[in-house]
Amino acid sequence: MAERKPIESWLTDMDGVLIHEGTPIPGADAFLKGLKESGKPFLVLTNNSIYTPRDLQARLSRMGLQVPVENIWTSALATAKFLDDQRPGGTAYVIGEAGLTTALHDIGYVLTDHEPDYVVLGETRTYSFEALTKAIRLINGGARFICTNPDETGPSQEGPLPATGAVAALITKATGKKPYFAGKPNPLMMRTGLNAIGAHSETSAMIGDRMDTDVLAGLEAGMQTFLVLTGLTRPDDVERYPFRPSKIVDSIADLVKLI
Repeated sequence: MAERKPIESWLTDMDGVLIHEGTPIPGADAFLKGLKESGKPFLVLTNNSIYTPRDLQARLSRMGLQVPVENIWTSALATAKFLDDQRPGGTAYVIGEAGLTTALHDIGYVLTDHEPDYVVLGETRTYSFEALTKAIRLINGGARFICTNPDETGPSQEGPLPATGAVAALITKATGKKPYFAGKPNPLMMRTGLNAIGAHSETSAMIGDRMDTDVLAGLEAGMQTFLVLTGLTRPDDVERYPFRPSKIVDSIADLVKLI
C-alpha cells in the first residue's frame, strides 16, 4: 500500500467517541484541546439532526468539552447544503426538530404542506401518525423524499430507540419510494464538511464508533479511518464487514499523540 500523507485535519463522530450517554469519554477533552492548540482544522460530526450546532455546543460545554459552533457539522446541515445545491429557494414538508428546521430556514427554504418540492424526514422523539400520513400522501403526490440519516436505532439511557432510518422504512413501505440519505455513510456529508473547513480528504482522518456509518463514510470519502471501541462496535463485529478501518484503537485517548 502507498504510504499515507500526514494527517492535517480531523473529523470525529460525537456519540460513542467523545461522549457516552451524557458523559465525556476519558481522553476527549485532551484530544479537543490538542486540536485547538495545533491549529489543525477539525469538525465534530453527528448524524443526529435534532439539535442546532449552538445547542450542541452548549450541551458539550456543560460536560466540560469546548467546541466552537463552526466546528460542529450535523446531518441537518448536510441535508440543507444538499437541498440548497439541488433546488435553491425550494419548499419542504419537514418532520423533525429545531436542528433541521433551522438549517432549512437558514438556506431560505419555505416549510409547507402545500405541494412541497421535498418531504424531509429527520430525527425526533415525537413522531406522529398524522405527520407520517401526511408525508406519505405528499410523496405519493410527487414530493421528493429526503432523509437526514439512515440510522435505524439511536442510544438512550433506557436502551435503543427507533431512529430516522426505521421511520423512513415505514414511509418507503407505504409509498414504494426510497429516500435519499444525506448523512453518514453518504460521503457527501464528509466532503461538504471537509469543504467547510478547507480540508482535503487525502490528508484527513475520520474517527468513529460505527463501521456502517463512520468508517464507511470516511473510507468512501478517501480519508484514513480510526475505529474506537467506546461505542457500539466490538472487535469481533469488525470481521463481519467487507471493509476495515485504517486502525482500531480502544478510545479517543489513544489518538491524542497523533495530533
